[in-house]
Amino acid sequence: MVTALGISQTLAWASSYYLPAILADPIGADIDVPPSWVFAAFSAALLIAAFAGPAVGRFIDRRGGRGVLALSNIILAAGLVAHAAANGAVMLFAAWAVLGIGMALGLYDAGFAALTALYGHTARGPITGITLFAGFASTVSWPLTSYLNATVGWRETLLVWAALNIVIGLPLNLFLPAGGRRQRSASAATQAIGWKPYREMFLLAFVFAAVWFVTGSMAAHLPGLLERAGATPVQAIAAAALVGPAQVAARLVELLLLRRTHPLVSALIAALLHPLGAAVFAVVGPGAAAVFAVFYGAGNGLLTIARGTVPLAVFGPHGYGERTGLLGAPARAAQACAPLLFGLLLDAMGASVIIVSVALCLAAFIALLCLRASQRNPDV
Repeated sequence: MVTALGISQTLAWASSYYLPAILADPIGADIDVPPSWVFAAFSAALLIAAFAGPAVGRFIDRRGGRGVLALSNIILAAGLVAHAAANGAVMLFAAWAVLGIGMALGLYDAGFAALTALYGHTARGPITGITLFAGFASTVSWPLTSYLNATVGWRETLLVWAALNIVIGLPLNLFLPAGGRRQRSASAATQAIGWKPYREMFLLAFVFAAVWFVTGSMAAHLPGLLERAGATPVQAIAAAALVGPAQVAARLVELLLLRRTHPLVSALIAALLHPLGAAVFAVVGPGAAAVFAVFYGAGNGLLTIARGTVPLAVFGPHGYGERTGLLGAPARAAQACAPLLFGLLLDAMGASVIIVSVALCLAAFIALLCLRASQRNPDV
């Protein structure tokens, strides 16, 4: 099940989240809109996914994840087909609205909730497992999308990704068991969790929003940031290419060495890695660009797992899907706004903008220190 879901998650990320980086320019040129409009439509899709997340998670809590994840492949395919037919800004934004719904149904939050519905308190290992697979989503998406775009064009590229969702993703998600863990009572199945307990929920919401703002910023601006700090274009691109392998390596460390520690320990380590890499970069200079990228990538890899495992450890499996949807909403919104806001700060502050990302990670570290895991059994 972990292998099937890991592959389907890789496909879901590759055919949605990672497409604009390669296709924004050719799409904009062909339908006569600025490439920034493509990214604006993408940001709108992330906001739609943020608003839909709690409802999706609540449904998975009650019914299990197979139907939701299978539906995500159909919705993603429909959005990609609509996108391929776009001839202007209106159709572009409409297609990304559909893709936003598909992302809410099919990316990590839904996958984590589906695994928790199946495995309960023991879902940490499976959650780590699917992130190992999906850590290669950009490695799969960017070269294949670039090749297809150069060979057949961007519209046909989107149609290929739509077909892969139906031919590969849909059967893999249907492989999952139909139901989730049995609820203790009918009222437990229907009662909304909401933001309770408030203290822990708001602390975690802040942590995930802060670190995902950094993730969105680095994903869009890391090479440019390194160049502003004095690295050559070759150094900047080579360093940025190390982020993906560093993410996967950190997840392997989590799986092999940290799995018996509390997830908060991994989260605390992860929150410190970006500031440590920035400190080395500030002391050594452009020659440490690769070190900075590796530290950032490793921290991001661990934080992705923490987004799934820390709520499970703190609150337990009851209401997990709804909670992760609520916690993920501010994070997705921050991630959607990050490229624009960080870009404006980069223009205004230059390389000194790294202080902002470091401060956010340190604030997340402090919030995690304030977080106490619940000692009660949330299922009782």
